[in-house]
Amino acid sequence: MGKTMLCEMCGKEAGTARPVFIEGTKLHVCQNCAKFGEEYKAQGGGRSDAPAPSATVIEERLQRREKRMQTRDVYAASSSVEIIDDYGKVIKDARTAAGMDIEQFAASIFEKKGIIAKIEANDLIPDEKLMKKIEKALNIKLTETVQSNVVTGRSTGAKMTLENFIKKK
Repeated sequence: MGKTMLCEMCGKEAGTARPVFIEGTKLHVCQNCAKFGEEYKAQGGGRSDAPAPSATVIEERLQRREKRMQTRDVYAASSSVEIIDDYGKVIKDARTAAGMDIEQFAASIFEKKGIIAKIEANDLIPDEKLMKKIEKALNIKLTETVQSNVVTGRSTGAKMTLENFIKKK
């Protein structure tokens, strides 16, 4: 009894293989593969002709697994705050409306003139901290809320089988 058995499903060495019904077939599998089937229970003193689990039990387990394995888009139906497309023009227009040249405005928010010039030319996207300073100084809004409604996932009408979960080499 010192020899180890191979799992009939994945082929790995299993210290003790367990008899399990998988898709109506009795297989000796390792602990990891046993979760794909229903445990074999010999009835009446070790009879080997115990009935296999019904196909509906197997189908239900595969459907539950498929639901768990579906990819979920964490960004689906969510909204995010993004900077507006023409942020440079909006900043420049608000600055000129306030009667400030680029040097005066840069000094008023303690930033370098070159940074403000690049932002106004849409060559540099300001970080959140700088964006807040500009919005407050010019009394403007540079962000907008964008809705994302993309939903992904498999929705095939085909039934799940073990083939869907086995890695092919």
